[in-house]
Amino acid sequence: MQKLVVLTGAGVSAESGLKTFRDAGGLWEGHDVMDVASIDGWHRNPALVLDFYNQRRQQALQAKPNRGHQLIAELEKYFEVIVITQNVDNLHEKAGSSAVIHLHGELFKCRSVADDKLIYDMDGWQLNQGDLCEKGAQLRPHIVWFGEAVPLLDRAICEVASADLIIIVGTSLKVYPAASLIQYAPDNIQKYIIDPNMPNVTHISNVHCFEKRGSEGMKAVYELLTSSSK
Repeated sequence: MQKLVVLTGAGVSAESGLKTFRDAGGLWEGHDVMDVASIDGWHRNPALVLDFYNQRRQQALQAKPNRGHQLIAELEKYFEVIVITQNVDNLHEKAGSSAVIHLHGELFKCRSVADDKLIYDMDGWQLNQGDLCEKGAQLRPHIVWFGEAVPLLDRAICEVASADLIIIVGTSLKVYPAASLIQYAPDNIQKYIIDPNMPNVTHISNVHCFEKRGSEGMKAVYELLTSSSK
């Protein structure tokens, strides 16, 4: 079975009602992104950051996977599908995707400020000051903020490098290091890019562009990839 790697960004979740800071010129739900999505912001005002992500979890609990998420999951009938996402929500999992790499962390997990290896699943949406890990240290959102390393980047690079096909959907290819992943894809494999505002792809070989929203573009690519299998 061929390996299909799907790189997804905010454009996929936007159709489910989840916005990011790029929707408003550096503001995320009215906040300066560096106040709520940077390690410096956490050190300055942890209460603000905790409250901000509590609100994001409440919002995400109400969100449902859209047709784009569902089609990505349904491709598992035909391919070994690895989803590499910049999104921190769990909509890919809700849609049924079984192998998801969250480059920028996961909204419904938290971790210890004293030990990065102490990561916990969250039952609800609240994480507050005074919520401690087993070592007695404060818990923080399990999110990769500006100013922090991307722990799963090497794993993602390996998946891209061994892919037989690649779909890129809902990402501007401007946020690094995630945007650099396409550079590791084999030159000879087919690559499908879906975005209503098509990024510059002149540096990418064997690329097929679909200037559509995520769900519309995924429908077109899904039909193209599975037509020979039906």
